[in-house]
Amino acid sequence: MLRRNPSGHFPEVHESAYVDQTAILCGRVIVRENVFIGPYAVIRADELNQHGGMDAIEIGAHSNIQDGVVIHSKSGAAVIIGERTSIAHRAIVHGPCRIGSDAFIGFNSVLFNCDIGDGCVVRHNAVVDGCVLPPGFYVPSTERIGPHTDIMSMPRVSAQATEFSEDVSRTNNELVRGYKQLQNEF
Repeated sequence: MLRRNPSGHFPEVHESAYVDQTAILCGRVIVRENVFIGPYAVIRADELNQHGGMDAIEIGAHSNIQDGVVIHSKSGAAVIIGERTSIAHRAIVHGPCRIGSDAFIGFNSVLFNCDIGDGCVVRHNAVVDGCVLPPGFYVPSTERIGPHTDIMSMPRVSAQATEFSEDVSRTNNELVRGYKQLQNEF
């Protein structure tokens, strides 16, 4: 369901994207080419900053926002998700936040006030809050990363983790095509 926010912004969804009919996109949301947005995802851009404006929540081309993901932003701050990035089931991405291209954010992870570099992997149930994660870094499951974390002690993404991320992205791109073909059936 696409909704206008109280400020009058309405989501912009590229015609090649697939948004499940149970998902809710509200306000200043931009969805690029071939994006998959799964069941019960909520992407809501409706809070204003102190000057009465707001930045967009933007989902880059070929990315996937899976079942039950929540994306929102504090005080109209931007949320930018790069291309070919996967946000897995029930993750929370709360802006201000930037997630680079070719990244993977695992089940139930929480991201807030952070910058996640290209190719990063944040595994399941992890928390990344108030920090910058350079490109190619790996956050293990259940880990909490914050402003006082020694980022340079974090492991780098392995070839196996990169292959997994690429496979998830590829699978969800195929789902976009499949669900777009079925769209008129439901």
